[in-house]
Amino acid sequence: MGTAIGVRRPGRLFVAALVALAAALPGWAQQPSVPYVPTPQEVVDRMLAMGKVGKNDYLIDLGSGDGRIVVTAAKRFGTRGFGVDLNPARIEESVANAKAAGVTDLVAFYQRDLFETDLSSATVITMYLLPRVNLELRPRLLNLRPGTRIVSHDFDMDEWRPDERAELDVKDKWGAGSSGKSSVYLWIVPAPVAGTWRFSLPAGARTNEYELTLEQRFQNVAGTVRVAGRTAKVTAAKLNGAGIALDFTVDLGAGPVRHQLTGRADANAIAGRAKLSGTRIESEADWSAVRPPVEAR
Repeated sequence: MGTAIGVRRPGRLFVAALVALAAALPGWAQQPSVPYVPTPQEVVDRMLAMGKVGKNDYLIDLGSGDGRIVVTAAKRFGTRGFGVDLNPARIEESVANAKAAGVTDLVAFYQRDLFETDLSSATVITMYLLPRVNLELRPRLLNLRPGTRIVSHDFDMDEWRPDERAELDVKDKWGAGSSGKSSVYLWIVPAPVAGTWRFSLPAGARTNEYELTLEQRFQNVAGTVRVAGRTAKVTAAKLNGAGIALDFTVDLGAGPVRHQLTGRADANAIAGRAKLSGTRIESEADWSAVRPPVEAR
């Protein structure tokens, strides 16, 4: 977490106290600062593992404290990145830790308001903030490049449910000998796919025109498809970053045909592969769909 206040108590009651304090102090209502509580190293390790952090990533740690997440990623994987924190003492400590680890060519640390930090270069963002701050950040995080991984220690993002969650028993949660539980949350920023998409697919000797209408709530997608004068419900849909998979069955005039579509969404286009299977149809082909720009979200 970010700015230090020098108060520690073991267990979940400590977290609750911090949340209550954040709500009660007028300064905290105006500033994006949070108390400094170091993330235990075993939690750091799990966060990096869940985020699948590697050499080709660019990691930004929000409320970077002593820099341990950024430094660990750089030392272990060669990951580039930076951390931001409001406390100058934490920045000095982070720079010293990076120097000691021999990774100053890969990382940097800035005394900066996290809400004024450009996040667009990140492929992974890590954070140990308060629930209020997570929610204030959420719109900006959702606007990052699809596929960007967000990893949070202890606090979630309310109705934006995580793609993965882990709970750890931590020996030194609140300091030496003070054990507790830590939760780690992972979100993968979803592509915005809501709207009406149009595409065509060959089926035997003819080509059919499709109109696919998708509704989206974070990474959850549902929809309907209209083809050959018939409408069918998308029975299974999965969105993982820019990757999308759709499954529906519709009668094309000679019996029901199952459609299994996979692809990647990019702005107002989706491209991938389509598999059709039915009594008289078994085919596989490339497919691409377009969405009128006016319907972009």
